[in-house]
Amino acid sequence: MEIKSYIPNIITLSNLFLGCIALVALFTERLELAVWMVAAGGVADYLDGGVARLLNVHSELGKELDSMADMITFGLVPAAIYYYLLFRMENPTGELDLSYAALPAFLVAVFSGLRLAKFNLDTRQSYNFLGLPTPAATILTIGLLLIYIYDPYGFSMGILNYTFLYTTILLLCILLVTEIPMFSFKIKELSWKGNEIKIIFAAIAISLLLFDWRVAPFFIIVLYILVNSILFLVNRNT
Repeated sequence: MEIKSYIPNIITLSNLFLGCIALVALFTERLELAVWMVAAGGVADYLDGGVARLLNVHSELGKELDSMADMITFGLVPAAIYYYLLFRMENPTGELDLSYAALPAFLVAVFSGLRLAKFNLDTRQSYNFLGLPTPAATILTIGLLLIYIYDPYGFSMGILNYTFLYTTILLLCILLVTEIPMFSFKIKELSWKGNEIKIIFAAIAISLLLFDWRVAPFFIIVLYILVNSILFLVNRNT
């Protein structure tokens, strides 16, 4: 087997490795490092498929490794972030410990695993998605952590509480396995026609990031969910 056939799998495994570092960073209170490790894992997740296509290599092993890596970085890590935030609602300054009130956070990992398993078997999701992709759910969760870290506009009082966090956990679990169509950013042709929504959404997302990257990730994914939900309802009724 040629060396080039291993390169996409190495990139995929780096995603898994970065997710593990993010977990350690989170539970040792190095929250900014956790954010950067997840971001780096996201870049690796984006690159592995592109590199595989560029090198014209494909394997079933790579497909399975991709799901395993995603389960850590985009399944377990966001669940752990929710656990951390819920724990801090109960104990703002103490050492991290077992909290029964925070355990529902790991439902995010459970439903992420279910989604990833379904995704591997579903041939309908080769171009767009059915349900919220795990990276999007992770970006929303990272957005909450960024608001917790920086809180530039006093948002934490409104969203970092038990009611809001439990509600978003429930909604994420539902959205991960629902069959609401959601657009991906794969573009078949570099043209405005057929890509209008993606281009407009990307422009809004970039504008929000430039305005304030500390709060943008959360609101970008909320907007992504709302736009896709509205499109689903409009298309269903026409």
